[in-house]
Amino acid sequence: MKVLLTGAAGFIGSCFLRKLNDMGVDAVWIVDTQKSPDQVPNLKRKKFKAYLTREELLACLEKGQLKELDIIVHLGACADTTEMDRGFLKKNNLDYSQTLATWSLANQKQFQYASSASVYGGGKEGYKDDPAELKKFKPLNPYAESKWLFDQWVIDQNLISKFVGFRYFNVFGPNEYHKGDMRSMVTKAFDQIKETGKSRLFASSRKGWDDGSEERDFIYVKDVNEVMAYFLEHPNKKGIFNVGTGQVRTFKDLVSAVFIAMNKKPKIEYFPMPEKLRGQYQYFTEANLTNLRKAGYKKPFMKLEDSVADYVQNHLLKTDPYY
Repeated sequence: MKVLLTGAAGFIGSCFLRKLNDMGVDAVWIVDTQKSPDQVPNLKRKKFKAYLTREELLACLEKGQLKELDIIVHLGACADTTEMDRGFLKKNNLDYSQTLATWSLANQKQFQYASSASVYGGGKEGYKDDPAELKKFKPLNPYAESKWLFDQWVIDQNLISKFVGFRYFNVFGPNEYHKGDMRSMVTKAFDQIKETGKSRLFASSRKGWDDGSEERDFIYVKDVNEVMAYFLEHPNKKGIFNVGTGQVRTFKDLVSAVFIAMNKKPKIEYFPMPEKLRGQYQYFTEANLTNLRKAGYKKPFMKLEDSVADYVQNHLLKTDPYY
């Protein structure tokens, strides 16, 4: 199998490259924004055929090259939920995705891409990955809008039966270290506990919600790998699918699991949520897995405490934490 993987130096992309290698797939053309892969820690110990920048990839496609590919797995995007420049997001998330999708279609290649649970907005309309439901959802920020717009384009172009989209929920795990404020709360809590012995969480700003009681569908990146590998191995399965555990847990649960994995007693401090986040903050997200299960994916997901323990003990506490 010959794979083009965009976003390969990023969090989920580099972890999936590891999964591809573990599956015996080394013929991978990887794409990201850096000039060279040599100084990218996420790519250590990974096997790939070639490295291309995004600009080099687009030039190759314009020249009619890369026809030997079997599939594009498109994970490359600006994933910063605080990015407010809609023009930038249109170019990097929407236009780029449409270009790769159109090329895949014209050249009869498989196409899989990263969507996001952020398309569901505040969650009032639920979390069902039925294409007919998409127009009901109201994304809360420009990043979410860019993901919503591409999903809608896929649906409007009647490509839902040709492509696979992954609506990731709250993914955490190794190789996210470069993401700054966009890192998961697991990594942030780990750093805080090492430095101060305690972890800090936003205090609730919504009536009826206790501090730390906000609920998310947290999913370990190694479970995400398994879902994506399933669709790679079953190319007849198409559609847009939620990628979560289907089981909500609180932020307090998550951070407590980090303390336990570090063999420490939980000590959590709550502080006011910044005003700019309050209008776009989700208090509940939970993947509806009906369509994923109907597509034949039957594997259970790791329990939160077990996945956090694996992340902390087998990565974060190691001298070399990369996966």
